[in-house]
Amino acid sequence: MSERNLLFPFTRIVGQEEMKRALMLNIVDPGVGGVLIRGEKGTAKSTTVRSLVQILPEVPSSKGCRYHCNVSDLRNLCEECKQRLSEGGLDSEMRQMEVVELPLNATEDRVSGSLDIEHILSTGERSYEGGVLAQANGNLLYVDEVNLLDDHIVDLLLDSAAMGRNYVEREGISFSHPARFILVGTMNPEEGNLRPQLLDRFGLAVDIVGNNDPDVRMEVIRRRLAFDSDPEGYTESCAEDTEMLRRTISDARGAVKAVDISDDVIHSVARISIRFGIEGHRADLAMVRAARANAALEGRDRVETSDLEKTAGLVLRHRLKSGQFEAAVFRQEDLLRCLRGY
Repeated sequence: MSERNLLFPFTRIVGQEEMKRALMLNIVDPGVGGVLIRGEKGTAKSTTVRSLVQILPEVPSSKGCRYHCNVSDLRNLCEECKQRLSEGGLDSEMRQMEVVELPLNATEDRVSGSLDIEHILSTGERSYEGGVLAQANGNLLYVDEVNLLDDHIVDLLLDSAAMGRNYVEREGISFSHPARFILVGTMNPEEGNLRPQLLDRFGLAVDIVGNNDPDVRMEVIRRRLAFDSDPEGYTESCAEDTEMLRRTISDARGAVKAVDISDDVIHSVARISIRFGIEGHRADLAMVRAARANAALEGRDRVETSDLEKTAGLVLRHRLKSGQFEAAVFRQEDLLRCLRGY
């Protein structure tokens, strides 16, 4: 049985539609900026993220590259691929995107990689041992319990995700490689929160809770028992749905940059940010990208107001300013009133 068949199928996860939508939007357009999933234990956070490997698309990759550089993005190649390109060209192959998981106790060297200073000084050749960020390039990087990581490690991840490159410097010697990945973090707020400065760096955020509908909870139990009794058979029973969703996401990735965004939509985004008191422009850009990705995912070539209705809350929720005595709460009805001009 393949490793993928040991994972509960993404298409059979009950409910949690916002979480699934946020993850798919980032796969369609990694520029959305990643997603932070906050919720109590036992709400399928880790199960859902790990199952994404079943629906991640294939991407063009430089054959033999240890950073699996994307040959369709020549501006962001590693030094080895740039040299091969200048010497006659790159051989490409299609590869499946992966979910790379960061260990909770990872050190800075384990994350960013390390330089062998002794080898460099004795031979004059740079020797770099890749870390998690090297593995994550072109993939999805999953950090469970992100709120329990040291702040400087979270900073390192977010900086690399924003710049698309990982920089390593030791004893005055520096090295860099592409590090373009989709960052997904999960956390239980009961175990502590991220600093506001770090929260703002995630493009989207989802707050999830367990479902209190007995029928829904029964369905969760039924599906889990069916999977546990025959993982391979259960996965095979929904293989057609899984492949259909994977193709939908792949098609949306190819079409997203051509989706039209009118000035009216951009004006609505600006008005929303002002109405909700959002500082800076990071949220505005994330809102536009998320709405465009949603339109592509739904097979449309133009962003509509409905796309903002479905995605703006994911961008705003973790950026709202709290009052002196109470936490800020996002209300969908406030968003709808803003979109309708009152």
